[in-house]
Order: sequence, then C-alpha cells, then structure tokens
Amino acid sequence: ERKVEKHEVYFFQQILDRRCLSMIDVKKKEGESNEALLRRFSRKVQSSGVLLRVKKGRFLQKTKSKNLLREQAIRRTLVREQKDYLRRIGKLEETTDRFGRTKSKTKIHLKRR
Repeated sequence: ERKVEKHEVYFFQQILDRRCLSMIDVKKKEGESNEALLRRFSRKVQSSGVLLRVKKGRFLQKTKSKNLLREQAIRRTLVREQKDYLRRIGKLEETTDRFGRTKSKTKIHLKRR
C-alpha cells in the first residue's frame, strides 16, 4: 500500500479550498486501500474539470477593450506593410533561425499618434 505524499495532500487541499469550485466528495469504502481512494479521487477531479478551471485561473488576463484591439490590429498591418516595402527595395536585413523562421535585423519604428 502506497503512502500519500505531503505535497499530494497539499495540492488536493488547495483544490478543495477554492470557494468558486464545486466540492468533490470521496468517502472511503469498506476494505478500500488509500491508494484506490486516491485514484478514485483523482479520477473524479479529472472528469469534473476542476483542474482545468484552477489552471486557467492562475494566469488571469484582463479582457482588452475594442479600441485597444483595433489599434493593435492597425499597428500589425502597418508594420507588415512597412516590412514588405523594405523587403522590396532591399533594405530589410533578414536571418533565419535554426527552425527555418525568418527574422528581420532591421527594427521597424512607427510614429505614435
């Protein structure tokens, strides 16, 4: 019979302590080993999707406003157009990395409004 490690207990306790998550209740059956109980608990955690919600909540990002998204899209298109122009006239220095992706050495600077 395997002994439950401290870090495993702590991790499961963290999952259960979250107020926004549903409680996962697993009771030890008669004659059931600790290992089987732990396996049953982890299976329930996996199937309930609790683990995914916890992992997603770690790196919460603010939603960007429509104006900000629009400005970023405009900036991307302007940079792309500027790179294409520099590439056509032969002033864009490019190198390839070990994965075959092209990277430009020339920095593109756009004027801010």
